[in-house]
Amino acid sequence: MTDRILVSSGSPNEPIIGFSRAVRVGNIIAVAGTTPMTADGAVAAPGDLYGQTKRCLEIMIKAVEDAGGTVENIIRTRLFLTDISQWKEAARAHGEVFSVIRPACSFVECSGLIHPEWLVETEADAVVA
Repeated sequence: MTDRILVSSGSPNEPIIGFSRAVRVGNIIAVAGTTPMTADGAVAAPGDLYGQTKRCLEIMIKAVEDAGGTVENIIRTRLFLTDISQWKEAARAHGEVFSVIRPACSFVECSGLIHPEWLVETEADAVVA
């Protein structure tokens, strides 16, 4: 089996749930559901979908980089929103990062996330050449 690299973001939920922020096997990097948490575990940008999406993307990109990739290696993103009618705010943040890279992308509405103040959760897949 190819070496398995586990990347932690330091989230207190990682050991409780039993997950890694990202996992790299060979040239594939998968980034787990990433939420708008600050370094101290608080909610980033409460009530602000754009701000929360920016925070999720920052964490997600750092995980890809920590696994040996770059933002340009990201080929797929998924954004889970608690209110799809606000999708343009999340899309604005996503577009600021990915307008040139243009990964495959999905926006999905969900009934809720683990923390009631989280408005968005993101995932990504990357392939490192």
